Amino acid sequence: MKQTCVRDGGSAESAGSGTAVAKGQQGMKQRLTRKRLINTAKEFCSQRHAYRELLGVTDGKAVGTFIEHRLRDRLSERYEIGAGNSALGIDLPAVTTDIKVTSARQPQSSCPFRSARQKVYGLGYSILLLVYEKTDRYESGEAVLEFVRCAFIAAECTADYQTTRGIREILERDGNRDDVIAFLSDRNLPGDEIVHSELATEIMASPPEIGYLTISNALQWRLQYGRVIGLTESVPGIVKIT
Repeated sequence: MKQTCVRDGGSAESAGSGTAVAKGQQGMKQRLTRKRLINTAKEFCSQRHAYRELLGVTDGKAVGTFIEHRLRDRLSERYEIGAGNSALGIDLPAVTTDIKVTSARQPQSSCPFRSARQKVYGLGYSILLLVYEKTDRYESGEAVLEFVRCAFIAAECTADYQTTRGIREILERDGNRDDVIAFLSDRNLPGDEIVHSELATEIMASPPEIGYLTISNALQWRLQYGRVIGLTESVPGIVKIT
């Protein structure tokens, strides 16, 4: 089975060269694009990151938020990143992308649960993923972060891998709507019979592409990135930046 997560010919742009501050002829900031985001992320990850504020900090969420703000501020200095999006709550509305920073020891994060449909068709936005290893250097009074992985995950790739793969296999074996409803129930997809029935109807009309996240049910979605980090083959929609 061919594994792809891009519809209608849409694919993630590859990282190009050039990291200069993007200014227009009149000093106006240019709008952030996917390519500019990828270039800036590559530059950011290649630089040395040592912070006194993070020395001894063991809360992965606090570390992640600190780095997310640093990267977002850099992007905001260079580009127009778009007005805040209260509906999606994402960092970079101009490219409909959220920044996720996570430890290599447990590469996962959380995001708000909006509907069961997200597990099948994706979160509705792309993810810029940064995976770090942190070393506390008490002799110098700073924490050093090394970014061991960085990847851009297009919105089309942000569904749950096992759920989407299972659905595709059912349909390839001539499965019908009842088979899909039973599968969704067996997978404990959030929602009642009406939710599953409506989603099955949509799946029959528009089968989902393969997602590359592991999404666990909780009060919030728990997103795990091991499959993206471990990819060895090229997948349309996923750009391995570092």
